Amino acid sequence: MADESMESGLPSNVSGTIVTVGTFDGVHRGHQAVLARLAERAEETGLASLLVTFEPHPLEVVNPAAARPLLSVGPEKFEVLAEGGIEYCAVLPFTPTLARYDAEQFIELVLRRRFRMREMLSGYDNGFGRGRAGDVETVRAVGARRGFRVDVVPPTTLDDGRPISSTSIRRAVAGGDLRGAALGLGRPYSVSGHVVEGDRRGRALGFPTINIPLPSPRKLLPPEGVYAVRVQTPRGPLGGMLHLGPRPTFGDPKVTIEAHLFDATGDWYGAYVRLEFIARLREIQTFDSPSALTAQMRRDEQNARRALAAALSGAAERAR
Repeated sequence: MADESMESGLPSNVSGTIVTVGTFDGVHRGHQAVLARLAERAEETGLASLLVTFEPHPLEVVNPAAARPLLSVGPEKFEVLAEGGIEYCAVLPFTPTLARYDAEQFIELVLRRRFRMREMLSGYDNGFGRGRAGDVETVRAVGARRGFRVDVVPPTTLDDGRPISSTSIRRAVAGGDLRGAALGLGRPYSVSGHVVEGDRRGRALGFPTINIPLPSPRKLLPPEGVYAVRVQTPRGPLGGMLHLGPRPTFGDPKVTIEAHLFDATGDWYGAYVRLEFIARLREIQTFDSPSALTAQMRRDEQNARRALAAALSGAAERAR
């Protein structure tokens, strides 16, 4: 059972919190609605807003065979959470011991005693505790018995009425539906990493690239291909085109992630970048010669620039 003496990490002057619990994979628009309501309710009550999440994903512990690829790994989730207006985020190591807690034990021993919870906010389909039995009705019943308020945030839906979910976004990414993924996320799907040294083939072809290592195998990547991308860099956002996959023209089966940045020069080694997938341009192809590949890359650049301009125009139109 929980060690009730465990420190919460909260400052001693935080006497009470309003809490939401979940994995928040991808931090999509539905998650963002929960976080916005959490921050709003914290402002109304004077309670501190707190997100309690888990590492690793609970399925990796309770049923590894069923564990799905993740939309966000490493710091990616927390980069988005940092923009959500909440005050505190607690990352609980998800262990077999924690997996055995039923919903009421988790609420009482972890949320109330350790994290000083006074109110709870839940997504409409949230579930936690042993077997995810802590659904909305269970939490409301526990709240009635234990004397704390429970609010439920309704689903955020697409124009066709379908609720936004991590599952539907995973399906879109895996199928190469970047527009569908972006509609659910509220931003382009992305992969992040620190720039490392590559083999400099792109430079020899006239298209120098930045390379990032493949992310954790738990990270879901779109299908292999060439993409128009927007790259968030320490020097600001830049357009570019990205190669995801092997390099068969050179007989290299290794999958790589490398991007040519438009209208940019300099040394990027060690920089942390986020590569945002805007449009898929084509599949990976084998060319008869490096010169044939270079000719195709020139066409790719033109197509990528057009796709980026169209995306920028569409974003401006939606903002009006």
